[in-house]
Amino acid sequence: MRERIPKGLIAVLIIIFILVVDQASKIWVKTNMALYDSIEITEWFKIYFVENNGMAFGIEAIGKLFLSIFRIIAVVFIAIYLTKIIRKNYKVGFIICISMVLAGAFGNIIDSVFYGEIFSASYPEHVATVVPFGEGYSSWLHGKVVDMLYFPLIDTTLPNWVPIWGGTEVLFFRFIFNLADASITVGVALLLLFYRKTLSHSLQTEKDKKKAIIKMNG
Repeated sequence: MRERIPKGLIAVLIIIFILVVDQASKIWVKTNMALYDSIEITEWFKIYFVENNGMAFGIEAIGKLFLSIFRIIAVVFIAIYLTKIIRKNYKVGFIICISMVLAGAFGNIIDSVFYGEIFSASYPEHVATVVPFGEGYSSWLHGKVVDMLYFPLIDTTLPNWVPIWGGTEVLFFRFIFNLADASITVGVALLLLFYRKTLSHSLQTEKDKKKAIIKMNG
C-alpha cells in the first residue's frame, strides 16, 4: 500500500510554492516596470504596476506601522492554528485552505517588512533597483505592497438612452491585486463554501466541545 504524503509536508510545500511564485512576480514587476506601467495580456487581463500601504486589493486602512504589526501577529496566530489542525489530523482540503491563507498573508508581510529596505523607490517613468540593505526608499516595516494583477472584465460606457445612468462609465473588476491576495481570497472562499462546519468546530475550545456533547446526549 502506497504511503500518503504527510499533511504537514503538504502544507509546507503549498506555502513555499505560493511564496516563491508571489515574490518572484513582485520582484520582477518592481525591477522591470515603472510605477503605473501596464502590459496588456488580453483585453480583460493586464499587468498593471501599483503599490499600496493598505490591505488586500489596495484597500487603505489606518497607519502603516500598525498594519504591518497587525499582519505579523495575524500570521503567527494562523501558523499556530495550522499546526494545531495538522496535529489533530483534519481533512487535507481544510489544511490546504488554511495554508493558502497563511502563505498569502506572509507574502504581503515580506513586502511590508523588507521592500522599503532593499529597493529604491518606484515612480512614473522610473524603474526601481535593488540597493544595499538599509538604503531603500523607506524604513523597516514601512515597505509598500506590490500589486499587478488587473482584470477589467467590463470596461464600457452606458448608452445615453439608459435612464439616470446614461453616459456613465462602468468598470468591473477595478481592483488591482497580487498572487498573495488571490491566495487569501481563494482560501477563504473555499473555507466558506466547503468547510464552514469544520472551521467552526476547529475554533471551538475543549470546554465548548464538551458542552455540545452533553447537550446532544440530553
